[in-house]
Amino acid sequence: MNTVGLVIQREYITRVRKKSFIILTLLMPLLMVALSVIPFWLSTLNEGGVKQIAVIDNTGVYAPLLQSTENYEFQIIGFSEKQDQESRLGKDLFGILQITGDLNKNPQAVSLTSEKQAPQDLQSLIKRTLNEKVTQQKLDELSASGDVDAEAISRVRSIVEDGSAISLKTLRLSDDGSVSESSTELATIIGMIFTILIYMFILLYGNMVMQAVLEEKKSRIVEVMVSSVKPVNLLIGKVVGIGLVGITQLLIWGILLGVLSTGLSFFISSPEQAAAMSTDMGDFNMEELVNAIMGVNWFEIALYFLIFFVGGYVLYASIFAMFASAVDSEEDTSQFMTPVTLLIMFAFFAGFYSVSNPDGPLAFWTSLIPFTSPIVMMVRIPFGIPLWEKMLSVVLLYGTFILISVFAAKIYRVGILMYGKKPTFKEMMKWVKYK
Repeated sequence: MNTVGLVIQREYITRVRKKSFIILTLLMPLLMVALSVIPFWLSTLNEGGVKQIAVIDNTGVYAPLLQSTENYEFQIIGFSEKQDQESRLGKDLFGILQITGDLNKNPQAVSLTSEKQAPQDLQSLIKRTLNEKVTQQKLDELSASGDVDAEAISRVRSIVEDGSAISLKTLRLSDDGSVSESSTELATIIGMIFTILIYMFILLYGNMVMQAVLEEKKSRIVEVMVSSVKPVNLLIGKVVGIGLVGITQLLIWGILLGVLSTGLSFFISSPEQAAAMSTDMGDFNMEELVNAIMGVNWFEIALYFLIFFVGGYVLYASIFAMFASAVDSEEDTSQFMTPVTLLIMFAFFAGFYSVSNPDGPLAFWTSLIPFTSPIVMMVRIPFGIPLWEKMLSVVLLYGTFILISVFAAKIYRVGILMYGKKPTFKEMMKWVKYK
């Protein structure tokens, strides 16, 4: 086996055999689910029993409409009791809601006083209840005016009360002319998941390359290794070996996800389970969700994820290794790594903001720029974009990472044997010209 193969084997085997890798690979999907579900679950918990809200209504019209819930209890009091109630604020009383006039004529005549910031759900409950009453008042005035007959007013009331139940079905026309059901919400979720994954893996395994280079340089092992392996081959083996560790982890996660999806499909395939789930979810249509999931081109997404992961990882891993070879300690890397880290973070935020407009200027240009395209392009692909954009992005990315890799290799071969002085960018540029 050639020297590059030996380095790749060493970097790969030593990492996949670690208990930390095995445990993290198996537990990370559960950890990701927990990090997503637990905060949402905790946000639904009541912080300490039912909150008492005192209501002072000078009109006597609106207070009876405020119905207590499992989180809030409304108590109607008189204006004369306001001062006594204020002394209870922050203790057994959470807030005082005061309505000073006709909200139909003065929408500003209502206030909520509390010691803490009023929760959003409490504000929504109050505004929704009062708005419904004001709407009824406006309809009553219109009916009393005599300008509109009673039957028309009755029809308007029923329209306002019933609301609308429009359900828009979205379809996608494929290149081959076939039409399949799609979901913007599902595309958004898929795009964000794969964007977060590729962002996390580029940072994680790029830093792993940097740490490996620093450890070998600090321990002086590299001086022994370069006697039998060319520095360039050592860099290639290190980047490829650690990259294969990342791909292995992704494959294991893919298999686990496939098993989970298969089990879930069997679970919801029976009519009884589908009916039960539809009942539990109310208006949520389980059949539409399954059709939307089946309509996603998972092969295309997985293929481009692998392509952009490899391109983005090699690009940034080469940069990480280049800077790590030029310094003697982790503290010295901050000078060089801060701009790179900020660039990766910019790519992540660009991808995040591109979700709402995947064909906008920000999404388009950042999906072509090689330093941001691996992250941003994964947001756009689930929404469906022209093939030429994907191909151009891949060509630019791989062309750039080849140039950066050659540039990094020239600096690495000199920097890996340099000790003592932290070089400047100008000195590193001189290393490129060394033969």
